[in-house]
Amino acid sequence: MVQTWNERVAAVWADDSLTDDERIVLIDAIAAERAEDDAIALFERAGARDAAGLERDAEPLYRAAIAAGLPEPHRVQAVIQLDSTLRNLGHTDESVGLLQAEYERDPDSDLRDEVAAFYALALVSAGQPDAAASVALTALAPHLARYRRSVEAYARELAARHDLPTANTSGSPEPRR
Repeated sequence: MVQTWNERVAAVWADDSLTDDERIVLIDAIAAERAEDDAIALFERAGARDAAGLERDAEPLYRAAIAAGLPEPHRVQAVIQLDSTLRNLGHTDESVGLLQAEYERDPDSDLRDEVAAFYALALVSAGQPDAAASVALTALAPHLARYRRSVEAYARELAARHDLPTANTSGSPEPRR
C-alpha cells in the first residue's frame, strides 16, 4: 500500500531509531516533493531542526511556514514551537509578545491550554512569575472538580496586577469583587 505524504512524515516522526541528522534528511526529502514555499513542508522542516536542537536553523523556517499561510491546527503548533525556539535563543520579549497575541486571538482554540502553557513559560522566562501563574491557573481552572471559582478569582487577581487579559472559564457569571 502506498502511503500518503502525511503518513510518510508521521512515520519519520514515529521512528525513534533515527538520529537527529537522519530525521532531518528524511523530512527534507519528503518536503522536497512539495513546492519550496509550501507551508506544511516548511513547518515539518522547521520541526525536524528544532527537535535536533538547531533552533537557529528552525526559526526562519517557522516564520516562513506561518507567513505562507499554514492552516490550523498547524499554525498554532508553529507559533508554539517558534515561541519555544525564540525563548531558547534568548529572544524573551518577542516570545512573550508572540504568545500573548496567540493567547488573546482565539479563546476557543482546541490548543488553548497548550498556548497557555507556553505563554506561562515565556512569562517566567521574562521574569513575570505572577503573570505566568495567572495564565497557568486560568488554563487549569476549567479542569478542576472543586475550587474552580476560587482558582479563577486568584488568577484574575494576579492578572490584574499585570494588566493581562482574563477569561470567564466557568460558564457562570463573574463573581463580584
